[in-house]
Amino acid sequence: MNYTVKLYDAEGVSEAQQRAAQKRFRQVLEETLGDAALVLPVYQAYQRIAAAYGDPPNVEALTDAEREIAEQWQAAESAAITAVYGPLRGMGDGDYELKPVEDGA
Repeated sequence: MNYTVKLYDAEGVSEAQQRAAQKRFRQVLEETLGDAALVLPVYQAYQRIAAAYGDPPNVEALTDAEREIAEQWQAAESAAITAVYGPLRGMGDGDYELKPVEDGA
């Protein structure tokens, strides 16, 4: 499933730097989850879990399957954010958005 990545809070960076950061973010998500085809489905599943249990969800309240998805997404997200923004990023910095690519787009 194809998707796009949009990074926010990138004031003062060139378009080329923005594209490179988005590419790196995407690469790390894919590497951490094991395959590009897993990124959007895992992200969407995590969004459903977060809507039901809060973000971050209380892992004790999750089923085993939900916990596995949540842990996979949180690890991938953390790795991607660290790869792009560094380990000392402030909370609230480094927001991102993933969107599916429409067929034929």
